[in-house]
Amino acid sequence: MGFQIGFKDIVDIFLVAVLLYQMFKLLKRSGGVNIFIGILAFIICWFLVSYVFKMELLGGIFDRIVSVGAFALIVLFQDEIRRFFSRIGSKRKWGSFSLLKRFFSNNNEDKEKIEYTLVQIVLACRNLAKSSTGGLIVLTRTNDLGFYTQSGENINANINSRLIEAIFFKNSPLHDGALIISNQKLKAAACIIPVSKNQTIPKRMGLRHRAALGITEHSDAIAIVISEETGHISWAVNGQLTVNVKPEQLEHFLSDELIN
Repeated sequence: MGFQIGFKDIVDIFLVAVLLYQMFKLLKRSGGVNIFIGILAFIICWFLVSYVFKMELLGGIFDRIVSVGAFALIVLFQDEIRRFFSRIGSKRKWGSFSLLKRFFSNNNEDKEKIEYTLVQIVLACRNLAKSSTGGLIVLTRTNDLGFYTQSGENINANINSRLIEAIFFKNSPLHDGALIISNQKLKAAACIIPVSKNQTIPKRMGLRHRAALGITEHSDAIAIVISEETGHISWAVNGQLTVNVKPEQLEHFLSDELIN
């Protein structure tokens, strides 16, 4: 019997290739790509030893390692696995409830509220940048960041540019940490959020930029950073950082992400 490949086999190979590529992209962002390449090299060696050259002793050792490999992978990539399933759960386009909410809600009124909120945030960022006052603002979307808000000081206030500036004032006890905004409210300040472990981040980036990347790697939130050293505004989303943007660019970006 000859070697035959059917349509189902082609689909199977294609899906495996897509899965491996997505895993590579995810691990590349978090700096774990070297571990991923090492695991692939080990799997190739195991296949050659056990099924091609059929070395019984070495193949038996590799088989024992592979049998417990799933547990080892969970330990090695626990952060990446959590991030992967978080991304799946945060796909807003898949949620039928969000569509129903849009259908029954007053879109014009909601849009006006969001536009006012964005104007206040951008205005605060512009003033903070002018005075070279450092700040980190996190805007939640579909993922709940309640765990991180509990690490800070509860505010639950209406969004106002002057209040945001006062929070990040250098002598304010709340200026360290992140300000989390959720449901058009200033939920909490001085929040502790995860720092990205990505090894490719330039050394000149401080903890605020690393924290902005970290929270966007773990959720679908948007993080805005104002550098204390340069006064530059940056934003992070989906583990990607865009640096040195103008207030007009920030407003346009937030409008596209949160309104359109």
